[in-house]
Amino acid sequence: MKSLVAYYSRTNITKKLAEDIASKTGADVEEIKPKKDYQGKMGYARGGKDAIQEKIIDLEALKYDPQDYDVVYLGAPVWASKAANPMITYIKQNEGKFNEVKFFITAGGRGFDSTLEQLEKYTKKPLKTLALTTKEVKKDDYSLDSFID
Repeated sequence: MKSLVAYYSRTNITKKLAEDIASKTGADVEEIKPKKDYQGKMGYARGGKDAIQEKIIDLEALKYDPQDYDVVYLGAPVWASKAANPMITYIKQNEGKFNEVKFFITAGGRGFDSTLEQLEKYTKKPLKTLALTTKEVKKDDYSLDSFID
């Protein structure tokens, strides 16, 4: 089965999880990079506002076409109880190109359910989901076994 891990990460927490998934599945990796700056305190505030509005933004060029993969793992942090808008932009730009999806999201502590519902609204029902706190990812306090099989 050919797999792609597509993710956005502002603080490298989601990136760490994405790389772990890719290493265990042999998947290609697509880091979603916005042209808009979300770093620092101002970027954090801007990101929350953009997420609430589900604002579509410009992304850097992508390497892979999700249509070429049997399953695409979509990963994003939770911003204001929504998926980070670089991920929403990626999904909308690739509408209709996902064969099967699995969602993995990270958050400081809450907003998981609403984020998973939002992602499903823009893609399709995922094969599986994984929601982890920042603390769990930092401490490697998780298992991917049931998520990736």
